Amino acid sequence: MIRTFVDSDILIWHLRGDPNARGFFEARIEEGSELWIGALQRAEVTFFMREREVPHTLHFLSHFKTAPVTQDVVDDGATLYRHWNRSHGVDVNDAILAATVMARGGRIFTLNLKHYPMPDLPVYRGW
Repeated sequence: MIRTFVDSDILIWHLRGDPNARGFFEARIEEGSELWIGALQRAEVTFFMREREVPHTLHFLSHFKTAPVTQDVVDDGATLYRHWNRSHGVDVNDAILAATVMARGGRIFTLNLKHYPMPDLPVYRGW
């Protein structure tokens, strides 16, 4: 089974009803992906949802395993952030997700490849 981490941009487009996002998730399910999100990607979605969106959003997120943020992930993410922030605009959430995937294995799907320039990290554009 392929461990697939999904960045928050794809999650948000799916919640907005984008057909590309729906197709993306259908393809991942068809290929047998194990769907994951990082704890900070979950936070990016849940912190900003409107009250009327809560039931639908939480149901959608229940289809993902959420990787915890550990001390090692934070420390490794900080190293990635310091290295890549100025040149590529990598933010804290991106650095933590990259460090999470490096620690656990898998791949990342995003709509913003620039935020994941790490050469040994498998990153793919969602669509």
